[in-house]
Amino acid sequence: MNLSSLWSAYEADKRLEGYSSHTLRAYHLQSKLLIRHIGDVDVQTITYESLKGYLAESTLHLKPASIGHRVRFLKSFFRYAHDEGLTQHNPAAKLKEPKQGHRIPKALSEDVIEELRVAASSPLEGALVEIFYTTGCRIGEIVQLNRNSIDWESRSIIVRGKGDKEREVYFSTRCAILLRRYLRSRRDSDIALFVTERAPRRMSIAQMRYIIKRIAKRAGIEVNVFPHCLRHSYATHLLNNGAPLEVIQSFLGHAKMDTTRIYAQLSGERRRELYRKYF
Repeated sequence: MNLSSLWSAYEADKRLEGYSSHTLRAYHLQSKLLIRHIGDVDVQTITYESLKGYLAESTLHLKPASIGHRVRFLKSFFRYAHDEGLTQHNPAAKLKEPKQGHRIPKALSEDVIEELRVAASSPLEGALVEIFYTTGCRIGEIVQLNRNSIDWESRSIIVRGKGDKEREVYFSTRCAILLRRYLRSRRDSDIALFVTERAPRRMSIAQMRYIIKRIAKRAGIEVNVFPHCLRHSYATHLLNNGAPLEVIQSFLGHAKMDTTRIYAQLSGERRRELYRKYF
């Protein structure tokens, strides 16, 4: 079986396992890059050395995190081939991800969050800033939401996160007011919660990022502002206000506590307060 046929079988299998469409698109790109480098050859001709050569070339233009993503694909791809009996050996079994330091995303201060709120000049902008900040959702989760996703009585939303897992998130009274104002301002019948400003249709991830950056630019905020830093700000502000890590893990939808520990680092201000309290 050649690599392109292997991909077709692999994709069908992982789709049944519940892999997200985002993961499958990313892995499809990785399969294309592998085939471009090695050729659409029989899977049994792939060796550990050929994969190492492919990854070695990748180090010339990719960061460790991107190489790690590539390694994870290769290990999953060829493990499937071996488990299905399509190859007698697994050439990716001994591949290792490069070591990389944990980067701690910078949280925006509560003052900067207020600057974003003030700079939002339309019902759409106000609702977007508020739902990102007060739910802590990933952008991919927000994009998928429909109007009927919202439980107004409990101020909650069921979102579909990584691994197609559902979780309940909550939003503030302020967010509810801004969401209602935005929905009342619309004249379309699209089911999506957020739609494009012209020729309304479900807003894309790229369009949401653009709007958040547009608001930040208008506010004169010098640091880089993007949707995921609003998620980190949400986690950090929860932590600073005394929320237990277990609660933050649940709100963020992290499968592992280690992810939350890295993600929700104490801010310098909170660290100083605790030092003065205990020393």
